[in-house]
Amino acid sequence: MKKLKAPLTLHQWLLASALFSCGLLAARMIVTQTIEYIFLPWNLFLAFVPYGITRWMSAHAEVVENKTRRVVLLAVWLLFIPNSFYIITDLFHLIHVRSAPKWFDLLLIFSFAWNGILSGFISLRRVEGITGGDRGPLLSILLVFFVMWLNALGIYIGRFLRFNSWDVLTDPVNLFTEIAGLVLNPLDNGYAWGMTVTYAVFLTLLYQMVKMTREIN
Repeated sequence: MKKLKAPLTLHQWLLASALFSCGLLAARMIVTQTIEYIFLPWNLFLAFVPYGITRWMSAHAEVVENKTRRVVLLAVWLLFIPNSFYIITDLFHLIHVRSAPKWFDLLLIFSFAWNGILSGFISLRRVEGITGGDRGPLLSILLVFFVMWLNALGIYIGRFLRFNSWDVLTDPVNLFTEIAGLVLNPLDNGYAWGMTVTYAVFLTLLYQMVKMTREIN
C-alpha cells in the first residue's frame, strides 16, 4: 500500500494540538470569567521539558557522543519525565469545578493530558534510540516498565505528597525522606504502591500499543 505523505511533521502536529488545548482554556476563561485551570499550560510546559531534551539530543548526536554529557542529560530527562504523565491526575479537578459543562472540562483536561502523554512517549522512544544497545523485545519492555514505574511513582509523589522535580535541588532532605518511607514500609503504603503499579502497567501497555501503530496498513 502506498504511504500518504503527512501534511505536517509529528512535531508540528504536537504543537498544533498544544495550541488547540490552550485555545480551549482561553475560550473557557473568556466565557466563564474565571481563571480555573490556569495551571494547565504550566503543567504542559513541564511535560514538554523531557521532549525538548531528547529532541535536542537527537539533533546534536555529536555532542552526546561524550558519555558523561549523555549520562547527565539522561539524568535530567529522567528527573522531568514524570511531568509528561502527571496531567492525567488533573482529571481529579472535575469533581470540584462546576463553572463550565463537564463535557467541556473533560475535553479540556484530557487534551492537555494527551499532549503530555504523547510528548512523553516520543521522548521515551528517542531515549531508546539514543541509548542503543542490542536489546531483545523482553528486555526492552522491562526497561520501559522500569521507566514507567518511576513515572508512576513521580506522579504519586507530585499529586499526593506535593513535591515537584525542582525539590531535588530545593528540598532534597524531605523529598528523599518521604521516598525512603514509601520504599522501606511498603505494607503501610498500600495506597501509594497500588497507584504506582497500576499506573506503571497502564502506561507501559499504552506506550507499547502506540509504538505498534506503525504496523497498521
